[in-house]
Amino acid sequence: RHRREKHVNHRARLHGRQRAANSGEPVLVSKADIEGIIPHAGAMCLLDSVVEWNADRIRCRAVSHRDAANPLRRRGKLHAISGVEYASQAMAVHGALSGAVAGRPRAGYLASLRDVVCHHPWLDDTDAALLISAERLMGDESRVMYSFSVALGDTEIIAGRATVVLDISNLTS
Repeated sequence: RHRREKHVNHRARLHGRQRAANSGEPVLVSKADIEGIIPHAGAMCLLDSVVEWNADRIRCRAVSHRDAANPLRRRGKLHAISGVEYASQAMAVHGALSGAVAGRPRAGYLASLRDVVCHHPWLDDTDAALLISAERLMGDESRVMYSFSVALGDTEIIAGRATVVLDISNLTS
């Protein structure tokens, strides 16, 4: 019950931000808000904030790539392909904020990746914040396709397209 109340409170607070974003006002969504709308929490919630979004796209900021305890690290390094998880979380946040997904899906499954290019092997070579961008290309309530990129400052590290299939069975109102 507590989790459901928390989710309802986050949705009410974010609904006002959706109206503001649609009016062109800058909107910042915090890490606590993000944890309330995606299933990831703690160290696995990789995004720190949403810095810009509208019905078609989202831009997020993250500094978790610098954390030595980042759960995606292997042998002390954070490979660029981990950027797909950062982008996937941005897509999930976008779906919730934009209202493209009615209700909260139990899970989203990354069904395919296309045209993925890693321009640099690592995400953790600098102290700059990661900037994660995703643009909704097409979709409906059961699947969605996005283009995405993850950059360190002005340097693009990884980019591609992703298709996500949403498990909308057993949605609770």
